Amino acid sequence: MESTIQNTLFEKLQGRMAGELHRDMTTRLLYATDASAYKVLPLAVTYPKTEDDLQHLIQFASENNLSLIPRAAGTSLAGQVVGDGIVVDISKYFTKIIEVNKEEAWVRVQPGVILDELNLHLKNYGLFFGPETSTSSRCMLGGMLGNNSCGSHSIIYGSTRDHTLEVSCILSDGKKAIFSSLSKAEFESKCDENNGLESKLYQQINRILLSDENQKAITKEYPDPKIKRRNTGYAIDILADSSPFKPNGKAFNFSQLLAGSEGTLAFTTEIKLHLVPVPPKEKALVCAHFANLEDAIKGNLIALKYHPGAVELMDEQILKLTEGNITQAKNRFFLEGNPGALLIIEFARESKGEIDKIAREMEAEFRQNKLGYHFPIVSGSQNISRVWDLRKSALGILSNMIGDAKPVSLIEDTSVTPEDLYDYIADFKLLMKKHDIECVFHAHIGTGEIHLRPILNLKDSKDQEKFHAIALDSAKLVKKHNGSLSGEHGDGRLRGEFISIMIGEQNYQLLRDIKQCWDPQNIFNPGKIVDTPKMNTHLRYQPNQETRDIKTYFDFSTDMGIVRATERCNGSGDCRNTHITGKGMCPSYQATLDEKLTTRARANLFREFLTDSTKINPFDHKELYNILDLCLSCKACKSECPSSVDMAKLKAEFLQQYYDSNPIPLRSKLIANITKINKLGSYAPSLFNSINQHPIIGKIIKNNLGFAEERSIPKLHKTTLRKWHSSSKKESNKKKVYLFADEFTNYNDTPIGIKTIQLLEHLNYQVIIPDHKESGRTYLSKGLVKKAKFLAIKNVNLLKDLISEESPLIGIEPSAILTFRDEYPELVTANMVKDAKLLAKYTYTIEEFLYQEMQNGKIKKEQFTSAKKEVKFHTHCYQKALASSLPIKEILSFPENYNATEIQSGCCGMAGSFGYEKEHYDLSKKVGELVLLPEVRRMPKTTLLAASGTSCRHQIKDETEREALHPVEILFEALR
Repeated sequence: MESTIQNTLFEKLQGRMAGELHRDMTTRLLYATDASAYKVLPLAVTYPKTEDDLQHLIQFASENNLSLIPRAAGTSLAGQVVGDGIVVDISKYFTKIIEVNKEEAWVRVQPGVILDELNLHLKNYGLFFGPETSTSSRCMLGGMLGNNSCGSHSIIYGSTRDHTLEVSCILSDGKKAIFSSLSKAEFESKCDENNGLESKLYQQINRILLSDENQKAITKEYPDPKIKRRNTGYAIDILADSSPFKPNGKAFNFSQLLAGSEGTLAFTTEIKLHLVPVPPKEKALVCAHFANLEDAIKGNLIALKYHPGAVELMDEQILKLTEGNITQAKNRFFLEGNPGALLIIEFARESKGEIDKIAREMEAEFRQNKLGYHFPIVSGSQNISRVWDLRKSALGILSNMIGDAKPVSLIEDTSVTPEDLYDYIADFKLLMKKHDIECVFHAHIGTGEIHLRPILNLKDSKDQEKFHAIALDSAKLVKKHNGSLSGEHGDGRLRGEFISIMIGEQNYQLLRDIKQCWDPQNIFNPGKIVDTPKMNTHLRYQPNQETRDIKTYFDFSTDMGIVRATERCNGSGDCRNTHITGKGMCPSYQATLDEKLTTRARANLFREFLTDSTKINPFDHKELYNILDLCLSCKACKSECPSSVDMAKLKAEFLQQYYDSNPIPLRSKLIANITKINKLGSYAPSLFNSINQHPIIGKIIKNNLGFAEERSIPKLHKTTLRKWHSSSKKESNKKKVYLFADEFTNYNDTPIGIKTIQLLEHLNYQVIIPDHKESGRTYLSKGLVKKAKFLAIKNVNLLKDLISEESPLIGIEPSAILTFRDEYPELVTANMVKDAKLLAKYTYTIEEFLYQEMQNGKIKKEQFTSAKKEVKFHTHCYQKALASSLPIKEILSFPENYNATEIQSGCCGMAGSFGYEKEHYDLSKKVGELVLLPEVRRMPKTTLLAASGTSCRHQIKDETEREALHPVEILFEALR
């Protein structure tokens, strides 16, 4: 079609739809990839709102010879949701939990319901959905049905197919259909009907499976039915065992065929799922350490004898990579030494004693067989979650391998019986040796599925050929062991080419016939499962693609440059967690559920432009500016993203590079230079405040500069912290601590600074404010990195000889003091990095310092009141991402009868100047209203409210009229 004709057609389609349709290049690029190695630019992206929208889309595709690619969270590893047609994203509007039946233990959902959110909803019913994938915080039931997903507990719960009772869908002729269990008589009645396409489907499957020849071929060629995780091609082996074709077989249900069909047969609108009772509350993990992979495989067979709920594997390479991630490094608490492999074995029983007995007996059998060397038992829901988070991080953490060679999703989904696993892995290692390739091993060893990821450089044409050669050889190897090429991740573009090897040509032709009958015009997700293109075509990287070397202001050398820093993102979609999961990453996404606002989307667009831009300045693209505009730079991605994509750093670097070719907006200059403005204002603070707070003048200033009228401008204090301290400082023999008089505390939050000094002096410390410059935080937030770099170099030079373990640097405002730990080592010149890192080592937030001194017994409970107080606190984003909220909790609970609990909120939404800016005000409020602000409004007035960040306190005050105190203020008031 000509583009003008095409545009007219799409305009007509949009006119018929209640949902959204996007054809801009930015959106199309964001949907050109998923979590796989593939990239195909779609024609358009839609967010349908209703079933009518879906019918319009199907009719449109049919009339114009186009295709539809169904997409949920977009975490597919085999390229299922990339294609050159229209991407139909159901994650935004098809998100309703329609009905729960507790008595019959089932739930009816739309396909965009997130698994974790479903199970949270079902908690009060004492039920949950059994298959639990490692992506459960963002994967959706439609995607789980499409892939026939399993999860860590598939030993007990099997796959999504095993729990699918009914599927409502729209067929390729645009008509709705419901597929559910049918008795033999009901099935025969369906075959006799004359109901258009739906009747043809029953008639065709009846012809296929009544054939003795076909039945024999299916029995002979399909994977071993004892394998719980088998998902090769369409599940005609499951249907062949149903009651119309086998005596005493299960009831026939086309839902079994749709499970694992990857959206190639129909478009799902509702799913009815069987639920299971919540497992016993008493749980524990035995984390068995082994010297090598082979011992762990042998150990798996012993573990299975004790009927665990899950047995998961992590190999030494993946464990090593977790050291480099802020969050996962904390989750390694149970590890002893450097195991060659780890088995995480979960037990759920009625009593702790029962689990302890099992663990002792299992350990004795391990030791008797000379397998393993350390068998810690991890209990308690928090610690168990930390271990599982470590395991679940494996998918994303693999991107942390430095350089272009990465563990690639290729043969990670093969499944054999656990008894055959040892021989299969031995053969597989020989295969790797033949190709001279290393591999990482992890995942679902308990059901005979180990995710095997060979390390390849898919930018290299030779490795692209190896990509295909290894896939072909591994398919033959899996066939030799009568296994399944796909256990749960699907065939997609990655494995479709080899299905004929796995199930034989006769059966493969049956699959092609089924696709032709269900979808004669090839509308639904073409090129997946059957008639797929060669698996090493349509890759993200062109053969022998060079990685552009771009000069940057930040040091990206640990990633081998900024382009590779963006390539860390592998599309695993952790940034699509919603606020319900308790994660903080991508607050703008959480508030809008817009894919464009995820870390993944921003990283993808970065990669595209930095790789393909023909401009001298590859950052000089408005598309990048626009997609980064709503990034709050909260830093959550630096710790929560398993690939450690630091979007705040990338954004700051981008803005400076962009401003090298474009004018800096006046408002950005003013915000970046607010310290200079406040310094001038501090000569006449009353006048400065009265002008800014004046109802008319203040409004004019805000309107002209692009600030939200609803926001209150922070006031200057009557004196600065430096002035107050210089007039009151005293020499003493107490332990010296250096206080960083940050730009916010010095001018605006001076009373907090004063109380900090008074508190420390009361606790027997001598407080010194050294000669230093401002932190540079405001410059970094607005992308003026050159100025921030200058300040970083100045501060490191001024402080490096003063600060040590005996005399640390302490900061009050988290965003300022944590700049020393986070950005400074990557901003200073190469010859200063060592000094910057040493300075960072002895730089603490005030909460960290007080907690450390309390732990060491240098601050005692007797120094504080014994009165009772309840305290709730909100933690600043940077403290969560770069440090920890634990010190805040501990110091606020330190007075004998004080009890502090953390509000489980993400970003407050203010994010420095972000919430003050007119165009960002509404989003700022939305982010705050996700968790924090409603929690504050619900709090009793007698409960103290704490927030360490100045922006957080302003957001709370503006939106709830509640005063939040800095933790120091609460401790100061608690002094005896």
